[in-house]
Amino acid sequence: MRILGVDPGLSRTGWGVLDADGTGVRLIDRGVITTTSKDAFPRRLLKIYSGLQDIVIRFAPDVVAIEDVIFVENARIALKLGQARGVVLLLAAQQNLTVASYAPKTIKESLTGNGSASKLQMQRMVKSLLGLSEIPSPHDVADAIAVALCHFHRYREKS
Repeated sequence: MRILGVDPGLSRTGWGVLDADGTGVRLIDRGVITTTSKDAFPRRLLKIYSGLQDIVIRFAPDVVAIEDVIFVENARIALKLGQARGVVLLLAAQQNLTVASYAPKTIKESLTGNGSASKLQMQRMVKSLLGLSEIPSPHDVADAIAVALCHFHRYREKS
């Protein structure tokens, strides 16, 4: 199974592609799609969409694992993050891909055993579980890989 993990954000959308079988998982590629506030909001969404579309075409994932929208006190920011997440969901639907959505607490618990784990603990677990020489950077990439790893763990539990 090939998993595309996505951490949707407006300035930076992190992504990571994992190949998984019944016993293990390996990182295929990772990256970040960046936008700038100098661009009009619709153009930023288009850049996220186009970037992820290229990734889907290049890696042909079986599933898109995405982080749920986190609680944000500023309603305007929450709305924009929701729209960035919607772009990912639209692309997945257009490509007929299965979507798995996970709450941040579920992702943390899946990787560390602690739903309240710190961002640094999560990043260290991503590095450790995949045998990487360093923590993926920026943090949006590590978060996207963490979502994909969470899906791998959940899928393996069901099998």
